[in-house]
Amino acid sequence: MKKDIEFEKVEDLAVAIIPEKEGTLPDEEWFVYLVNLKNEPIEGVIIASTGYGDLEGKQVKTSTLRQFFERVSPQQFVKVELIEQKLFALNNEFWVSFWQNGKMFDRKYVFVTDSISETNFTQIPLVNKRGVMIL
Repeated sequence: MKKDIEFEKVEDLAVAIIPEKEGTLPDEEWFVYLVNLKNEPIEGVIIASTGYGDLEGKQVKTSTLRQFFERVSPQQFVKVELIEQKLFALNNEFWVSFWQNGKMFDRKYVFVTDSISETNFTQIPLVNKRGVMIL
């Protein structure tokens, strides 16, 4: 049972949403990245993503997508998935679970409605691009 598993606090792991090219043109492609700032690898990484919230007066929820990465090396990043700009009007949740040193870790990262915008850009470590990041 999940309640019987002791989860440790997740540190030095970020989720970032970054435009493929500089600028935020309406047809710009954006991608979700997982950034491992740890000095150790993480393994058995599962990322479940979903969007939810109010869109044009209706409550909506997107399909849940799941990605699996066998290993993310220390001080490395992986491109997780493409995200459409129209989803920025929703809360975008990324639930990340992984193993490190025989222990399971679990954390939910939520980009709240309209937080994915150029006004919230920061330099994303390791990726060396600008985007929005939750650490």
